[in-house]
Amino acid sequence: MKKNEIKKIYADLKEYADKKVTLYGWVRSVRSSKDFGFIDMTDGTCFKTAQVVFFKDSAIDFDSVSKLTTGSTIKVEGSVFLTPENKQPFEIKADNVEVISKTDETYPLQKKRHSVEFLRQIAYLRPRTNLFSAIYRVRSEAAFAFHQFFHENGFVYIHTPIITSSDCEGGSDLFRVTTHNFYTSKEEIKPEDDYFGKPVYLTPTGQLEGEALASAFTKVYTFGPTFRSENSNTTRHASEFWMIEPEVYFADLEDIMDLEESVIKYVIKHIFETCPDEMNMFNSFVDTGLMDRLNNVLNSQFARITYTEAIEILKKNNDKFEYKVEWGSDIQTEHERYLAETEFKRPVFVTDYPKDIKAFYMKQNDDGKTVRACDLLAPGVGEITGGSQREEDYDKLVNRMHELGLKEKDYDWYLNLRKFGTATHSGFGIGFERILMYITGVSNIRDVALFARTPNNCEY
Repeated sequence: MKKNEIKKIYADLKEYADKKVTLYGWVRSVRSSKDFGFIDMTDGTCFKTAQVVFFKDSAIDFDSVSKLTTGSTIKVEGSVFLTPENKQPFEIKADNVEVISKTDETYPLQKKRHSVEFLRQIAYLRPRTNLFSAIYRVRSEAAFAFHQFFHENGFVYIHTPIITSSDCEGGSDLFRVTTHNFYTSKEEIKPEDDYFGKPVYLTPTGQLEGEALASAFTKVYTFGPTFRSENSNTTRHASEFWMIEPEVYFADLEDIMDLEESVIKYVIKHIFETCPDEMNMFNSFVDTGLMDRLNNVLNSQFARITYTEAIEILKKNNDKFEYKVEWGSDIQTEHERYLAETEFKRPVFVTDYPKDIKAFYMKQNDDGKTVRACDLLAPGVGEITGGSQREEDYDKLVNRMHELGLKEKDYDWYLNLRKFGTATHSGFGIGFERILMYITGVSNIRDVALFARTPNNCEY
Protein backbone atom coordinates (compact mmCIF):
# COMPACT_ATOMS: atom_id res chain seq x y z
CA MET A 1 0.00 0.00 0.00
CA LYS A 2 1.64 3.21 -1.14
CA LYS A 3 1.20 6.06 1.31
CA ASN A 4 2.87 9.24 2.46
CA GLU A 5 2.78 10.88 5.90
CA ILE A 6 1.75 14.41 6.77
CA LYS A 7 4.60 14.66 9.28
CA LYS A 8 7.20 13.98 6.59
CA ILE A 9 5.70 16.58 4.25
CA TYR A 10 5.96 19.26 6.95
CA ALA A 11 9.53 18.17 7.69
CA ASP A 12 10.74 18.57 4.10
CA LEU A 13 8.48 20.90 2.12
CA LYS A 14 10.97 21.51 -0.67
CA GLU A 15 11.37 17.80 -1.27
CA TYR A 16 7.61 17.32 -1.63
CA ALA A 17 6.81 20.51 -3.60
CA ASP A 18 4.75 19.69 -6.70
CA LYS A 19 5.13 15.95 -6.00
CA LYS A 20 2.31 13.42 -6.12
CA VAL A 21 1.36 11.99 -2.72
CA THR A 22 -1.11 9.51 -1.30
CA LEU A 23 -2.51 10.17 2.17
CA TYR A 24 -4.72 8.07 4.39
CA GLY A 25 -6.43 9.62 7.39
CA TRP A 26 -9.49 11.04 9.08
CA VAL A 27 -11.63 14.06 8.31
CA ARG A 28 -11.53 16.84 10.86
CA SER A 29 -13.82 19.18 8.93
CA VAL A 30 -15.18 19.87 5.43
CA ARG A 31 -16.31 23.15 3.94
CA SER A 32 -17.30 23.72 0.35
CA SER A 33 -18.71 26.31 -2.04
CA LYS A 34 -20.19 25.97 -5.49
CA ASP A 35 -17.04 24.96 -7.33
CA PHE A 36 -14.46 23.85 -4.77
CA GLY A 37 -14.05 22.71 -1.19
CA PHE A 38 -11.55 22.07 1.59
CA ILE A 39 -10.95 19.02 3.77
CA ASP A 40 -8.97 19.38 6.97
CA MET A 41 -7.50 15.92 7.53
CA THR A 42 -5.16 14.22 9.97
CA ASP A 43 -3.27 10.95 9.73
CA GLY A 44 -2.03 10.85 13.33
CA THR A 45 1.63 11.23 12.43
CA CYS A 46 1.87 14.75 13.87
CA PHE A 47 -0.17 17.36 15.68
CA LYS A 48 -0.69 19.42 12.53
CA THR A 49 -3.30 18.67 9.88
CA ALA A 50 -3.20 18.89 6.08
CA GLN A 51 -5.61 20.94 4.02
CA VAL A 52 -6.93 19.18 0.93
CA VAL A 53 -8.46 21.23 -1.88
CA PHE A 54 -10.94 19.47 -4.17
CA PHE A 55 -12.70 20.84 -7.25
CA LYS A 56 -16.04 20.22 -8.91
CA ASP A 57 -14.60 20.04 -12.43
CA SER A 58 -12.56 16.89 -11.63
CA ALA A 59 -13.07 13.15 -11.41
CA ILE A 60 -13.96 13.54 -7.72
CA ASP A 61 -17.55 12.91 -6.63
CA PHE A 62 -17.90 16.52 -5.49
CA ASP A 63 -21.32 16.22 -3.85
CA SER A 64 -20.40 13.12 -1.82
CA VAL A 65 -17.08 14.51 -0.67
CA SER A 66 -18.73 17.81 0.29
CA LYS A 67 -21.03 15.87 2.62
CA LEU A 68 -18.26 13.97 4.40
CA THR A 69 -18.72 13.89 8.16
CA THR A 70 -16.16 14.50 10.89
CA GLY A 71 -14.22 11.34 11.71
CA SER A 72 -14.75 9.70 8.33
CA THR A 73 -11.80 7.78 6.91
CA ILE A 74 -10.47 8.80 3.50
CA LYS A 75 -7.74 8.20 0.97
CA VAL A 76 -6.46 11.28 -0.86
CA GLU A 77 -4.33 11.30 -3.98
CA GLY A 78 -3.01 14.62 -5.21
CA SER A 79 -0.10 17.05 -5.51
CA VAL A 80 1.64 19.13 -2.86
CA PHE A 81 1.29 22.85 -3.54
CA LEU A 82 3.37 25.19 -1.35
CA THR A 83 1.52 28.18 0.15
CA PRO A 84 4.15 30.05 2.20
CA GLU A 85 1.94 33.14 2.38
CA ASN A 86 -0.82 31.25 4.19
CA LYS A 87 -1.15 29.94 7.73
CA GLN A 88 -0.60 26.41 6.45
CA PRO A 89 2.62 26.15 4.40
CA PHE A 90 1.14 23.72 1.85
CA GLU A 91 -2.08 22.32 0.44
CA ILE A 92 -2.90 19.06 -1.28
CA LYS A 93 -4.61 19.61 -4.63
CA ALA A 94 -6.70 16.46 -4.85
CA ASP A 95 -6.98 14.33 -7.97
CA ASN A 96 -9.03 11.76 -6.13
CA VAL A 97 -10.75 11.44 -2.75
CA GLU A 98 -11.86 7.92 -1.84
CA VAL A 99 -14.25 7.47 1.08
CA ILE A 100 -13.11 4.42 3.04
CA SER A 101 -15.60 4.70 5.89
CA LYS A 102 -18.15 7.35 6.79
CA THR A 103 -19.21 8.11 10.36
CA ASP A 104 -22.92 8.06 11.12
CA GLU A 105 -25.03 10.68 12.84
CA THR A 106 -24.23 9.30 16.33
CA TYR A 107 -20.54 10.23 16.13
CA PRO A 108 -20.07 12.30 19.31
CA LEU A 109 -17.16 14.55 18.24
CA GLN A 110 -19.09 16.95 16.04
CA LYS A 111 -18.11 20.17 17.80
CA LYS A 112 -14.63 21.64 17.67
CA ARG A 113 -14.38 21.86 21.46
CA HIS A 114 -15.77 19.58 24.15
CA SER A 115 -15.32 19.65 27.90
CA VAL A 116 -12.76 17.24 29.36
CA GLU A 117 -15.54 15.83 31.56
CA PHE A 118 -17.53 14.89 28.45
CA LEU A 119 -14.48 13.42 26.75
CA ARG A 120 -13.71 11.21 29.75
CA GLN A 121 -17.01 9.45 29.03
CA ILE A 122 -15.77 8.53 25.55
CA ALA A 123 -12.12 7.85 26.34
CA TYR A 124 -11.81 5.55 23.33
CA LEU A 125 -12.46 8.51 21.01
CA ARG A 126 -10.81 11.39 22.82
CA PRO A 127 -7.34 10.78 21.24
CA ARG A 128 -8.92 12.19 18.05
CA THR A 129 -9.26 15.64 19.62
CA ASN A 130 -6.50 18.25 19.54
CA LEU A 131 -6.03 18.30 23.31
CA PHE A 132 -5.70 14.57 23.81
CA SER A 133 -3.70 13.88 20.69
CA ALA A 134 -1.22 16.43 22.05
CA ILE A 135 -1.22 14.89 25.54
CA TYR A 136 -0.66 11.38 24.28
CA ARG A 137 2.05 12.39 21.82
CA VAL A 138 3.89 14.11 24.69
CA ARG A 139 3.34 10.98 26.77
CA SER A 140 5.02 8.90 24.06
CA GLU A 141 7.97 11.27 23.72
CA ALA A 142 8.40 11.55 27.49
CA ALA A 143 8.53 7.76 27.84
CA PHE A 144 11.16 7.62 25.11
CA ALA A 145 13.17 10.40 26.79
CA PHE A 146 13.25 8.55 30.12
CA HIS A 147 14.52 5.41 28.42
CA GLN A 148 17.05 7.37 26.41
CA PHE A 149 18.40 9.19 29.47
CA PHE A 150 18.97 6.02 31.44
CA HIS A 151 20.44 4.24 28.43
CA GLU A 152 22.90 7.07 27.85
CA ASN A 153 23.89 6.98 31.53
CA GLY A 154 24.67 3.27 31.68
CA PHE A 155 21.54 1.96 33.42
CA VAL A 156 20.24 -1.56 32.84
CA TYR A 157 16.53 -1.68 32.04
CA ILE A 158 14.76 -4.34 34.11
CA HIS A 159 11.23 -5.71 34.28
CA THR A 160 9.98 -6.30 37.81
CA PRO A 161 6.93 -8.48 38.60
CA ILE A 162 3.40 -7.12 38.34
CA ILE A 163 2.21 -9.84 40.75
CA THR A 164 4.12 -9.71 44.01
CA SER A 165 4.05 -10.91 47.60
CA SER A 166 6.47 -8.16 48.64
CA ASP A 167 4.42 -5.30 50.01
CA CYS A 168 6.42 -2.28 51.08
CA GLU A 169 3.66 0.31 50.79
CA GLY A 170 0.90 -1.03 53.09
CA GLY A 171 -1.31 -4.04 52.31
CA SER A 172 -4.60 -2.23 52.95
CA ASP A 173 -4.03 -0.15 49.82
CA LEU A 174 -3.24 -3.02 47.48
CA PHE A 175 -5.28 -5.13 45.07
CA ARG A 176 -5.37 -8.78 46.11
CA VAL A 177 -4.79 -11.32 43.32
CA THR A 178 -6.69 -14.59 43.66
CA THR A 179 -8.38 -17.32 41.65
CA HIS A 180 -11.09 -17.66 44.29
CA ASN A 181 -14.60 -16.68 43.22
CA PHE A 182 -15.80 -14.40 45.98
CA TYR A 183 -19.04 -13.60 44.17
CA THR A 184 -20.65 -17.04 44.32
CA SER A 185 -18.68 -19.19 46.77
CA LYS A 186 -19.43 -19.19 50.48
CA GLU A 187 -16.41 -21.35 51.23
CA GLU A 188 -13.67 -19.73 53.26
CA ILE A 189 -10.34 -20.03 51.47
CA LYS A 190 -7.12 -19.93 53.44
CA PRO A 191 -4.15 -18.09 51.88
CA GLU A 192 -2.14 -21.32 51.70
CA ASP A 193 -4.91 -22.89 49.60
CA ASP A 194 -4.93 -20.08 47.07
CA TYR A 195 -3.13 -20.19 43.73
CA PHE A 196 0.29 -19.01 44.95
CA GLY A 197 -0.04 -20.52 48.43
CA LYS A 198 0.18 -17.08 50.05
CA PRO A 199 -1.41 -13.63 49.76
CA VAL A 200 -0.23 -11.88 46.60
CA TYR A 201 -1.04 -8.47 45.17
CA LEU A 202 -0.77 -6.28 42.13
CA THR A 203 2.50 -4.49 42.73
CA PRO A 204 2.57 -0.97 44.16
CA THR A 205 6.28 -0.63 43.30
CA GLY A 206 9.15 -2.47 41.69
CA GLN A 207 11.62 -1.05 44.19
CA LEU A 208 12.46 -4.10 46.29
CA GLU A 209 13.18 -6.25 43.25
CA GLY A 210 15.05 -3.29 41.76
CA GLU A 211 17.40 -3.29 44.74
CA ALA A 212 18.21 -6.95 44.09
CA LEU A 213 19.12 -6.22 40.46
CA ALA A 214 21.11 -3.12 41.41
CA SER A 215 23.23 -5.29 43.69
CA ALA A 216 24.42 -7.02 40.52
CA PHE A 217 24.47 -4.22 37.91
CA THR A 218 25.05 -1.08 40.07
CA LYS A 219 22.56 1.04 38.08
CA VAL A 220 19.13 -0.23 37.05
CA TYR A 221 15.68 1.17 36.40
CA THR A 222 12.19 -0.18 35.88
CA PHE A 223 9.37 1.51 34.01
CA GLY A 224 6.01 -0.17 34.33
CA PRO A 225 2.48 -0.24 35.72
CA THR A 226 1.84 -0.07 39.46
CA PHE A 227 -1.38 -0.27 41.44
CA ARG A 228 -2.90 1.21 44.60
CA SER A 229 -6.41 0.45 45.84
CA GLU A 230 -6.88 3.49 48.06
CA ASN A 231 -10.39 4.87 47.56
CA SER A 232 -9.24 8.31 46.50
CA ASN A 233 -11.03 10.51 43.99
CA THR A 234 -8.62 13.42 43.92
CA THR A 235 -7.23 14.86 40.70
CA ARG A 236 -3.77 13.43 41.50
CA HIS A 237 -4.58 9.79 42.31
CA ALA A 238 -5.30 6.81 40.08
CA SER A 239 -5.66 3.10 40.83
CA GLU A 240 -3.34 2.15 38.00
CA PHE A 241 -0.38 4.32 37.07
CA TRP A 242 3.11 3.98 35.64
CA MET A 243 6.31 4.44 37.60
CA ILE A 244 9.93 5.03 36.68
CA GLU A 245 12.09 3.63 39.48
CA PRO A 246 15.91 3.79 39.31
CA GLU A 247 18.04 2.03 41.92
CA VAL A 248 21.74 2.85 42.23
CA TYR A 249 24.41 1.13 44.30
CA PHE A 250 27.34 3.11 45.74
CA ALA A 251 25.13 6.21 45.77
CA ASP A 252 23.90 8.28 48.71
CA LEU A 253 20.97 10.68 48.98
CA GLU A 254 22.89 13.60 47.48
CA ASP A 255 23.78 11.48 44.45
CA ILE A 256 20.20 10.43 43.92
CA MET A 257 18.91 14.01 44.10
CA ASP A 258 21.47 15.01 41.47
CA LEU A 259 20.16 12.18 39.30
CA GLU A 260 16.53 13.25 39.77
CA GLU A 261 17.28 16.82 38.79
CA SER A 262 19.21 15.71 35.72
CA VAL A 263 16.57 13.33 34.39
CA ILE A 264 13.69 15.77 34.84
CA LYS A 265 15.54 18.54 33.02
CA TYR A 266 16.51 16.08 30.29
CA VAL A 267 12.91 15.00 29.70
CA ILE A 268 11.55 18.56 29.64
CA LYS A 269 14.23 19.63 27.18
CA HIS A 270 13.43 16.65 24.96
CA ILE A 271 9.73 17.54 24.93
CA PHE A 272 10.55 21.14 23.99
CA GLU A 273 12.60 19.87 21.06
CA THR A 274 10.21 17.20 19.78
CA CYS A 275 6.74 18.58 20.60
CA PRO A 276 6.84 22.38 20.01
CA ASP A 277 3.33 22.53 18.49
CA GLU A 278 1.82 20.54 21.33
CA MET A 279 3.57 22.65 23.97
CA ASN A 280 2.43 25.89 22.34
CA MET A 281 -1.12 24.59 22.38
CA PHE A 282 -0.89 23.71 26.08
CA ASN A 283 0.56 27.13 26.84
CA SER A 284 -2.23 28.88 24.90
CA PHE A 285 -5.27 26.89 25.97
CA VAL A 286 -4.44 24.86 29.11
CA ASP A 287 -2.01 26.90 31.25
CA THR A 288 -0.76 30.26 30.00
CA GLY A 289 2.16 30.22 32.45
CA LEU A 290 3.33 26.74 31.51
CA MET A 291 6.32 27.56 29.29
CA ASP A 292 7.66 30.16 31.69
CA ARG A 293 7.43 27.68 34.55
CA LEU A 294 9.15 24.89 32.66
CA ASN A 295 11.87 27.21 31.40
CA ASN A 296 12.44 28.25 34.99
CA VAL A 297 12.95 24.57 35.86
CA LEU A 298 15.50 24.17 33.08
CA ASN A 299 17.41 27.30 34.06
CA SER A 300 17.45 26.99 37.84
CA GLN A 301 19.17 24.78 40.36
CA PHE A 302 16.66 22.91 42.49
CA ALA A 303 16.53 24.04 46.11
CA ARG A 304 17.25 21.62 48.98
CA ILE A 305 15.97 21.91 52.52
CA THR A 306 15.37 19.51 55.38
CA TYR A 307 11.90 18.58 56.57
CA THR A 308 12.62 20.40 59.83
CA GLU A 309 13.48 23.60 57.93
CA ALA A 310 10.34 23.18 55.80
CA ILE A 311 8.14 22.84 58.89
CA GLU A 312 9.58 26.02 60.36
CA ILE A 313 8.76 27.91 57.16
CA LEU A 314 5.24 26.48 57.02
CA LYS A 315 4.49 27.11 60.72
CA LYS A 316 5.13 30.80 60.19
CA ASN A 317 2.36 30.72 57.58
CA ASN A 318 -0.06 28.31 59.25
CA ASP A 319 -2.90 30.81 58.98
CA LYS A 320 -2.83 30.35 55.18
CA PHE A 321 -3.42 26.59 55.29
CA GLU A 322 -6.44 24.37 55.78
CA TYR A 323 -4.19 21.76 57.42
CA LYS A 324 -1.96 23.19 60.15
CA VAL A 325 1.54 21.77 60.44
CA GLU A 326 3.64 20.62 63.36
CA TRP A 327 6.88 18.66 63.39
CA GLY A 328 5.96 15.03 62.75
CA SER A 329 2.95 15.73 60.57
CA ASP A 330 2.87 14.82 56.89
CA ILE A 331 3.21 17.62 54.37
CA GLN A 332 -0.01 18.11 52.41
CA THR A 333 -0.34 19.24 48.80
CA GLU A 334 -1.13 22.83 49.85
CA HIS A 335 2.12 22.90 51.86
CA GLU A 336 4.12 21.39 49.03
CA ARG A 337 2.86 23.97 46.57
CA TYR A 338 3.49 26.83 48.99
CA LEU A 339 7.12 25.80 49.38
CA ALA A 340 7.69 25.39 45.63
CA GLU A 341 5.58 28.27 44.32
CA THR A 342 5.78 30.96 46.99
CA GLU A 343 8.83 30.32 49.15
CA PHE A 344 11.36 29.08 46.57
CA LYS A 345 9.64 29.74 43.20
CA ARG A 346 11.35 26.67 41.77
CA PRO A 347 11.48 22.92 42.42
CA VAL A 348 12.65 22.05 45.91
CA PHE A 349 13.86 18.84 47.53
CA VAL A 350 12.68 18.24 51.08
CA THR A 351 14.90 15.75 52.91
CA ASP A 352 15.26 13.92 56.23
CA TYR A 353 11.63 13.22 57.08
CA PRO A 354 10.47 11.77 60.41
CA LYS A 355 10.85 8.01 60.22
CA ASP A 356 7.31 7.48 61.52
CA ILE A 357 5.77 8.85 58.31
CA LYS A 358 8.10 7.04 55.90
CA ALA A 359 8.63 3.45 54.76
CA PHE A 360 10.61 0.87 56.71
CA TYR A 361 13.43 0.51 54.17
CA MET A 362 14.73 4.09 54.40
CA LYS A 363 18.17 4.80 55.87
CA GLN A 364 17.92 5.92 59.50
CA ASN A 365 19.79 9.04 60.55
CA ASP A 366 21.94 9.12 63.67
CA ASP A 367 19.34 11.24 65.49
CA GLY A 368 17.03 8.19 65.69
CA LYS A 369 14.08 10.32 64.56
CA THR A 370 14.55 10.94 60.86
CA VAL A 371 15.43 9.03 57.72
CA ARG A 372 17.39 9.87 54.57
CA ALA A 373 14.35 10.45 52.41
CA CYS A 374 13.71 13.09 49.78
CA ASP A 375 10.57 14.34 48.03
CA LEU A 376 10.78 16.67 45.06
CA LEU A 377 8.14 19.39 45.12
CA ALA A 378 7.40 21.35 41.96
CA PRO A 379 5.44 24.57 41.32
CA GLY A 380 1.95 23.92 40.04
CA VAL A 381 1.73 20.28 41.13
CA GLY A 382 3.43 19.55 44.44
CA GLU A 383 5.24 16.24 44.90
CA ILE A 384 6.40 14.59 41.68
CA THR A 385 9.10 12.24 42.94
CA GLY A 386 9.93 10.42 46.14
CA GLY A 387 13.17 8.69 47.02
CA SER A 388 15.58 7.72 49.73
CA GLN A 389 18.87 6.22 50.67
CA ARG A 390 18.10 2.61 51.54
CA GLU A 391 18.95 1.08 54.91
CA GLU A 392 21.88 -1.26 54.37
CA ASP A 393 22.37 -2.13 58.06
CA TYR A 394 20.78 -5.56 58.64
CA ASP A 395 20.04 -5.12 62.35
CA LYS A 396 18.57 -1.64 61.96
CA LEU A 397 16.34 -2.84 59.15
CA VAL A 398 15.09 -5.82 61.15
CA ASN A 399 14.41 -3.65 64.21
CA ARG A 400 12.47 -1.17 62.10
CA MET A 401 10.39 -3.97 60.62
CA HIS A 402 9.58 -5.22 64.11
CA GLU A 403 8.49 -1.72 65.12
CA LEU A 404 6.04 -1.70 62.22
CA GLY A 405 4.77 -5.23 62.78
CA LEU A 406 6.28 -6.64 59.58
CA LYS A 407 7.24 -10.33 59.51
CA GLU A 408 10.85 -11.19 58.76
CA LYS A 409 9.86 -14.35 56.90
CA ASP A 410 7.94 -12.27 54.37
CA TYR A 411 11.13 -10.41 53.50
CA ASP A 412 13.80 -13.11 53.83
CA TRP A 413 15.31 -12.47 50.42
CA TYR A 414 15.26 -8.69 50.90
CA LEU A 415 17.03 -8.97 54.24
CA ASN A 416 19.58 -11.36 52.74
CA LEU A 417 20.68 -8.60 50.39
CA ARG A 418 22.09 -6.89 53.51
CA LYS A 419 24.17 -9.98 54.30
CA PHE A 420 25.38 -10.87 50.82
CA GLY A 421 27.56 -7.95 49.73
CA THR A 422 25.64 -4.80 50.53
CA ALA A 423 26.76 -1.18 50.25
CA THR A 424 25.35 2.33 50.32
CA HIS A 425 22.54 2.46 47.77
CA SER A 426 19.63 4.73 46.92
CA GLY A 427 16.70 5.10 44.60
CA PHE A 428 13.59 7.06 43.76
CA GLY A 429 10.28 6.78 41.97
CA ILE A 430 8.69 9.16 39.49
CA GLY A 431 4.97 8.85 38.92
CA PHE A 432 4.83 9.03 35.12
CA GLU A 433 1.36 10.55 35.04
CA ARG A 434 2.39 13.11 37.67
CA ILE A 435 5.31 14.32 35.58
CA LEU A 436 3.05 14.43 32.52
CA MET A 437 0.64 16.66 34.42
CA TYR A 438 3.54 18.92 35.22
CA ILE A 439 4.85 19.09 31.65
CA THR A 440 1.46 19.60 29.98
CA GLY A 441 -0.25 21.77 32.59
CA VAL A 442 -3.20 19.35 32.63
CA SER A 443 -4.68 19.36 36.12
CA ASN A 444 -6.35 15.94 36.34
CA ILE A 445 -4.50 12.63 36.26
CA ARG A 446 -7.48 11.07 34.46
CA ASP A 447 -6.61 13.16 31.43
CA VAL A 448 -2.96 12.12 31.04
CA ALA A 449 -3.77 8.40 31.35
CA LEU A 450 -4.93 6.76 28.16
CA PHE A 451 -7.70 4.80 29.89
CA ALA A 452 -7.93 5.92 33.49
CA ARG A 453 -8.48 3.45 36.31
CA THR A 454 -10.02 5.13 39.34
CA PRO A 455 -12.65 4.06 41.92
CA ASN A 456 -15.85 2.98 40.12
CA ASN A 457 -14.23 3.60 36.74
CA CYS A 458 -12.96 0.72 34.58
CA GLU A 459 -14.89 1.12 31.34
CA TYR A 460 -12.46 -0.06 28.69
